[in-house]
Amino acid sequence: MADDIRRVVVLGAGTMGAAIAAHAANAGLAVDLLDLAPTEATPEESAKGLSAADRAVRDRIVRAGFERMKAARPAALASPSLAARITLGNFEDDFDRVAQADWVVEAIVERLEPKQELMARVEKAAKPDAVVTSNTSGIPLAQIAEGRSPDFRRRFLGAHFFNPPRYLKLVELIPTADTDEEVAEAVRQLVERVLGKGAVIAKDTPNFIANRIGSFAGMQGLRYALANDYTIEEVDALTGPLVGRPKTASFRLFDQVGIDVMVGVADNLYHLAPDDESREELSAPAPVRRMIEAGQLGIKSGAGFYRRDRRDGRTVFDVVDLYTLEYRSARDPDLPIVAAARERRDLGERLRFLLDRADDDRGARYVRDTMLPTLAYAARRVPEIADSLVEVDRAMEWGFGQAAGPFRTWDMIGVRDGVERMDALGLEVAAWVHEFLDAGNESFYRDGSVYSPVSRAYEPVRTDPDAVDLAALKAGGGRLRGNDSASLVDLGDGVLCFEIHSPASAVDAGVIQLGYEALAELEQGDWQGLVVANQAANFCVGANLGEVGMAAYQGAYDQVKEAARSLQELLAGFRFAPRPVVAVPHGQTLGAGAEICLHADRIVASLESYVGLVETAVGLIPAGGGCKELVRRLVSPAMRVPEAPPLPFVQRVFETIALAKVATSAVEARELGYLAEGDRIVLNPDHLLAEAKWEVLELAPGYKPPPREASVFAAGLPTLAALELGVRTQQWGGNASEHDGVVATRLARVLCGGELSAPQWVSEEHVLELEREAFVELLRTEKTMERIQAMLTTRKPLRN
Repeated sequence: MADDIRRVVVLGAGTMGAAIAAHAANAGLAVDLLDLAPTEATPEESAKGLSAADRAVRDRIVRAGFERMKAARPAALASPSLAARITLGNFEDDFDRVAQADWVVEAIVERLEPKQELMARVEKAAKPDAVVTSNTSGIPLAQIAEGRSPDFRRRFLGAHFFNPPRYLKLVELIPTADTDEEVAEAVRQLVERVLGKGAVIAKDTPNFIANRIGSFAGMQGLRYALANDYTIEEVDALTGPLVGRPKTASFRLFDQVGIDVMVGVADNLYHLAPDDESREELSAPAPVRRMIEAGQLGIKSGAGFYRRDRRDGRTVFDVVDLYTLEYRSARDPDLPIVAAARERRDLGERLRFLLDRADDDRGARYVRDTMLPTLAYAARRVPEIADSLVEVDRAMEWGFGQAAGPFRTWDMIGVRDGVERMDALGLEVAAWVHEFLDAGNESFYRDGSVYSPVSRAYEPVRTDPDAVDLAALKAGGGRLRGNDSASLVDLGDGVLCFEIHSPASAVDAGVIQLGYEALAELEQGDWQGLVVANQAANFCVGANLGEVGMAAYQGAYDQVKEAARSLQELLAGFRFAPRPVVAVPHGQTLGAGAEICLHADRIVASLESYVGLVETAVGLIPAGGGCKELVRRLVSPAMRVPEAPPLPFVQRVFETIALAKVATSAVEARELGYLAEGDRIVLNPDHLLAEAKWEVLELAPGYKPPPREASVFAAGLPTLAALELGVRTQQWGGNASEHDGVVATRLARVLCGGELSAPQWVSEEHVLELEREAFVELLRTEKTMERIQAMLTTRKPLRN
């Protein structure tokens, strides 16, 4: 059924509705976005001669929401070009489009009556088999469906996306008592396989799972901080990566989401959950309500708990005084416990260390006195909000970016030890947890199963059949060989995986060494093909700049040139391998990472792949075959057309590399030429390896490597002269520095095949040699070394 959903209509073009429409467009669905039709023209519209009967007026609200979505940062659309997949309209003129939709998404104002009225209209207009979902963040779904027919209620449920929908993994699915199980499963499949999200099943209770627990944790932590005089800086230092949370920590998260939104969600829960034993903890303290009244709402209003400013040429962050609402300079918190805890790399060890120090240390005490109440609260909410502990953990991990949800966290600190600590603090522990311990159990998760408070037994953890876990494969004996930087892993079915796991996923000597071993294994072994992939935060951030800079600093230019040759030959080995090679980029795929992909037979990319050849940012040019490959891919095919001028095509490649353009998605990577039309984009990152393996198996029968021939078009001096003139023009206009011109000129010569008197076809090795020579020449310059040093020390490019 999920495969039958091709067209979606989103009702409501507010922040969430427009963003959901955008992500449906990212997934390749045809989208109609509708909203209310204004009843009268604005004075500005009237001055233009428009009335309420004109389409420009009637679509004003939907158009405004659509334009806000297009301007959103981070971008809701994977490429501006995808906006063409969204057709706008209004509820009065275009409601008949609901009849064409396979999936109807309601995302209007969070009030019950308007939602009920809209559902009555949807029931009359929608196809008999259309799925209908509501994106409500807390209104009971059964109430929204009140008065609708049994057939409508059968195909109606909640599908609560987290904002921003493109980036956050969580979608809470909330079936009602009337929802057909097959419909709920079809929506789960749609969410996971088409939209690339992670679905959890929540019960139809106030605020569902993530916002139920998140509201308690946020407000309880805020109230505790105020009651015990913790500063904003202290709390954020204690509640970020130190305890397995994102860098936004607590107060930065409030600012990012919107203080009014966070308080509104908690207030909604306060009113809808009168029987919650911890209800009073949900009420926002008076200073925060004063901030909302003053318009200090967070990032969207320009100031919240933090305010960004510039002083003395630097960006600085001020923090609010919660009593005066005035801002002061942020200060580094005096919390020695943070540094001590960071020495423990394992999260569980870190948390246990902090709990052990809580009686004696103020910072550790904040962690204990906010974390343990949240764990206890989560246990008291099961099975009220969900039957499975996994659903609760995944909701918090996927919705709030936590490294471990409450029950995985509890396992890390020890369930029995956690209960003893809770008892000491006077916290109420759920009865089922005591029964769990009395039965001799010690951890909620065990051997691929999880304890169920409903059945009082361990049950298998639901796994995604399309997800491949490299760590689990290696733990099960799938690692064939490896070093500190890379591994060769058997993916099964004759598919070999070359995994890069060096620090920051950079290409270093260990990666290159094992890459050659991968080629030898592919040549000698009984393999169908090779997948180049990992499951780190990023696919590959490029070559190890520290190694390159140190070698240049020591004057070892021959060593640098040989390292470049070694990388080039490795990637050429991938390109001409006897078996197909599939690259699987995700996250940052920069420099050598992009070059790896360019040499593969096929790319299976995560939608969130940020691909670019960025070497010019440090005063260098790509020297792993990146220049050669973009010319071969983008210039050479065009030059097979008689009389085609080379300059526009070479200019495109030149600008892409010279400006260090980085695609903000795999869709943009395709538009820049890093992905070909035959390459695939996968929205669910958990499915990347399975899809890449499938591609290898599809390519393997009858596979033949490409022929070694003069496949690169060298445009020569005429085009080179035009590019160099463009560089000088940029310098004359003050848009490029002298050294920018040096780098750009070296790049232009490589892209044109050197100073050839006339255009001609050349071998790949011809361009590779030019890459190596230009790379070393630039390393010999003082200003390139300054740029490298700046990048290594500040992580920011230097313009010199």
